[in-house]
Amino acid sequence: MLLFLLKRIGTMLLTALCLSFMVFFLTNQPSMLEKVAKYEGNSRMSDEEVARFLTNNGYDRPMFIRYGEWLGVVPGWTRETEERTTGRCITSGMDPAEAPTYCGVLQGDWGVSRVFRDEVSAIVGTRLALTGKMMFWVMLLMVPAALIIGVLAGMREGSKLDRTLSTFSIASTATPEYVSGVILISVFASSVMGLQWFKGTATAAMENATFENFFLPVLTIALYGVGYIARMTRASMAEVMTAQYIRTARLKGVSFRNIVMKHALRNALIAPFTVIMLQFPWLLNGVVIVETLFNYKGLGWALVQAAGNNDVDLLMGISVVSVFVVLVTQLISDIGYVYLNPRIRIS
Repeated sequence: MLLFLLKRIGTMLLTALCLSFMVFFLTNQPSMLEKVAKYEGNSRMSDEEVARFLTNNGYDRPMFIRYGEWLGVVPGWTRETEERTTGRCITSGMDPAEAPTYCGVLQGDWGVSRVFRDEVSAIVGTRLALTGKMMFWVMLLMVPAALIIGVLAGMREGSKLDRTLSTFSIASTATPEYVSGVILISVFASSVMGLQWFKGTATAAMENATFENFFLPVLTIALYGVGYIARMTRASMAEVMTAQYIRTARLKGVSFRNIVMKHALRNALIAPFTVIMLQFPWLLNGVVIVETLFNYKGLGWALVQAAGNNDVDLLMGISVVSVFVVLVTQLISDIGYVYLNPRIRIS
């Protein structure tokens, strides 16, 4: 197991390195950097002024060098003029002689957001906590509901209950979050016939989450994932119920309830466990739409703001966190799958 973990962690680090460079490469294209220059200066800057801004701020250096600076394995750039000395690691009011040589992600310096005018690490930490709160309640609602629906549908394949629950699962999965979100807002958060079921906004839930202001965004995300997990659980449960040892238990007179709870359920949950762990990467994508729709200012909302305003440092910070979350959940999925299925052997 230790060797397996070491291999997986090594693969994770290599994957994170490659993906972070891809994002860095895409967000540091000349057209993007030109927009950054005009955002910092003014929209009417000439090409010469843009080139001067990029040179003065270290953007004229080769891509791999700048990536190394961002990562913190290459010394930060410095530029001396008659008036002052500037550099990547030299902040306002700092003595250039006291500035560190390296100032990248590995040193805890994620840069400064041009939109929010704050440290990227502080912004990502705050927004990730808000998104984590939403993801927690989504999983708490989505996973039990999906497992119950999938198990009930798979217990008696082909029955009316199976067809009804399967239809609901397909319908929920086929409905995107922005559609279900608009419908839920229109029906439950608007005054229809003098009634308003849910009052308050998701923005207020950032500080004080209540059932009235937080349930609709949570339900919007959960509805889409419920159907997918339920369908996978149903298929796994239906397959287990036709296994030979289940038939033997039935012939021995074991009650149907004991067959389901003691024999079929654990084996049926092996495949859905992997699917459930895959929901974390999906949730990071789903919250982008839902947080924007409900104006819940979490990580997805910050990502939209950063992309819309060419905030390169913030885009990189959110991307790194997203990659880390995806890789860690996949590692947990692999470990959990091994413990749930003892027939698997690690070579």
